[in-house]
Amino acid sequence: MIHPNEKAILFARAGGPEVLELQPVAVGEPGPGEVRIRHHACGLNYIDVYFRLGTYPQPLPGGLGMEGAGVIEAVGPGVTHLQPGDRAAYASQPPGAYCTARVMPATHVVRLPDGIDFETGAAMMLKGLTVQYLLRRTLPAQGLQPGDHVLFHAAAGGVGLIACQWARALGLQLIGTAGSQVKCELALANGAAHAIDYSKEDFVARVNEITGGAGVKVVYDSVGRDTFERSLQCLRPFGLMALFGASSGPVPPVDIGLLAKKSLYLTRPTLFTHLASREATQAMADELFEVVGSGAVAIPVERRYALADAAQAHRDLEARLTTGCSVLLP
Repeated sequence: MIHPNEKAILFARAGGPEVLELQPVAVGEPGPGEVRIRHHACGLNYIDVYFRLGTYPQPLPGGLGMEGAGVIEAVGPGVTHLQPGDRAAYASQPPGAYCTARVMPATHVVRLPDGIDFETGAAMMLKGLTVQYLLRRTLPAQGLQPGDHVLFHAAAGGVGLIACQWARALGLQLIGTAGSQVKCELALANGAAHAIDYSKEDFVARVNEITGGAGVKVVYDSVGRDTFERSLQCLRPFGLMALFGASSGPVPPVDIGLLAKKSLYLTRPTLFTHLASREATQAMADELFEVVGSGAVAIPVERRYALADAAQAHRDLEARLTTGCSVLLP
């Protein structure tokens, strides 16, 4: 059976937000290992901009969106962990979450606990699972213990605000950076121990001051080109530089001799390496659901856009007008 009256945001060529168009699509039945989900909310993330610009190539015409939440309408052969009627959420490839409904692989789709609403579910999966693999799995050689300092760039963004809260729950001293005093205050309100306005302050000098010259055990950096080399200066010996994004542009080729002075470690992790199996996805999601369900981490849904307004949502993302999380509503 084909469901012909669905809609999706599609784009035929890489470019600015204007390439995004709401178009009618037909959605069929799920095949082996697949589900059909009807979205109640779709997550919005900066990685979507990279796909739209062609920084991360994909076959075109194509869709956007890596996370969503809704209700399972049908399951294909071999899918045993979900059934029709289940509330569900996901962070998944391939892109395509900006739509009313879709057929997709079931591997990364998990049941959404009853205590978590659809908007929160759609807003938290990609960002929350990213924080989970960073703070819980991407660790320096000595590990992280309560009281340890970590540096987290873009601390007032969707990922950053979750990281501030989760770090506080773990007893970590998170030093957050942001581009304005207002954003710094937001990071502090969400659990950052310190916040640095990098538009006015030298974050290397401030980190040195905060840590008494010791440096931090790990830097979590999604900014990239503009912060990379100075981030290395913030690390203590045997510290870990975890580069997980590049909102300011890709980091140029690195002279690994930069790591030698303090025997530093450098990694470029990605979420979907960690979500390689259904079991790993479920284990990570369970931990995320636990910290959200307990109230230790709140998911701030700050902006809501109609699905048809995806282009405006992207303009706001690129203009750094958003804090916390944003969702598209089909």
